[in-house]
Amino acid sequence: MATATFKHGITVTEVSNGTRTLVALSTAVIGLVATAADADAATFPLDRPALITDIETAIGRAGVTGTLANCLRAIADQTRPILVVVRVAEGDDAAETTSNIIGTTTDTGQRTGMQALLAAQAQLGVRPRIIGAPGLESQAVTAALAIVAKKLRGFAYARALGETVAAAITYRANFSERELMLLMPDFVAFDTAASANVTSYAAARALGLRALIDEQTGPQKTLSNVPVSGVVGLTKDIYWDIEDQDTDAGLLNAADVTALIRTDNGFRFWGNRTCSADPLFAFESTVRVAQLIADTVARGMVWALDKPLTRSLAKDIIETINGFFATLKAGGVILGARAWFDEANNSVIDLKAGKLRIDYDYTVPHRSRIWASFSASPTSISPISPAS
Repeated sequence: MATATFKHGITVTEVSNGTRTLVALSTAVIGLVATAADADAATFPLDRPALITDIETAIGRAGVTGTLANCLRAIADQTRPILVVVRVAEGDDAAETTSNIIGTTTDTGQRTGMQALLAAQAQLGVRPRIIGAPGLESQAVTAALAIVAKKLRGFAYARALGETVAAAITYRANFSERELMLLMPDFVAFDTAASANVTSYAAARALGLRALIDEQTGPQKTLSNVPVSGVVGLTKDIYWDIEDQDTDAGLLNAADVTALIRTDNGFRFWGNRTCSADPLFAFESTVRVAQLIADTVARGMVWALDKPLTRSLAKDIIETINGFFATLKAGGVILGARAWFDEANNSVIDLKAGKLRIDYDYTVPHRSRIWASFSASPTSISPISPAS
């Protein structure tokens, strides 16, 4: 039995205090929901998330029916991303197809349709952040996409339905989610299988371009005013003039719908706004930076959970978050940010219960300043006082 009062020797005590480095999570993984009855079932199993790392090889196995091959080509024209693809079956009618797209959870616990995107992290080790079901949009599908995007801390792109600008503006009023951007109309691109110009879904090219921008610049840059590759036209005439707001594109933008336009230098998305009911998150860039920060901070603090809640631990957490903010600022993702311990938000009762709240605020380059908080519950062995 060891003697607690006497030791003739050396004692080594390892101290693991100190700050950690937070690495920003990837925001460029695409989550695609598509149909393709003739696709290779091994590569694209029905209702299961499939990891695609070589998009050109995937195109060769996507068949020619449904939306899958069209969407993969539209994405590949912009970039070579990591994708999670969920292939769904076409039903006997539109209602059944919509049900297959939206999906559910079966009695065995398996998620189907777009709900299978929620299983990607567990099944594949990646989390899709850029979500869409191009060419399959209905009001019900788009509403469900926004819900899935919110659960994934992702962002969804979908077509604003309507044959006219007025109809698209009316359609926009159905949504209030900050995780959703609506687009009008679609692009036209040349299809080698059909040997003709065909509709190329705007949402598919938005997914690819969004991934490209994330990789090259970051989530602080919106989709707007970036050249779109591989297209030859638009499915509808959209009048746009850089000097005149009273245009089709101007009306769509005023209603929070992103327009597709042709400039003197190619085709582009024109618009920055989400469907958010909260003006603070009106811009695509604000939402995506907020998601990046919240997820990175939360997931990067696992090391602090269940540790004794001491002054030094609280200090390490704050310095770790502020170090992450410094990295984001240096990369131009944010203009500035800070994390701090607020005595008013940390009562003695909460601290004794092992609950620590760290507040932080930050400013995104696109006009928005956000305030938020991070809460953790390390084991309360040596609780800090509100004055520390």
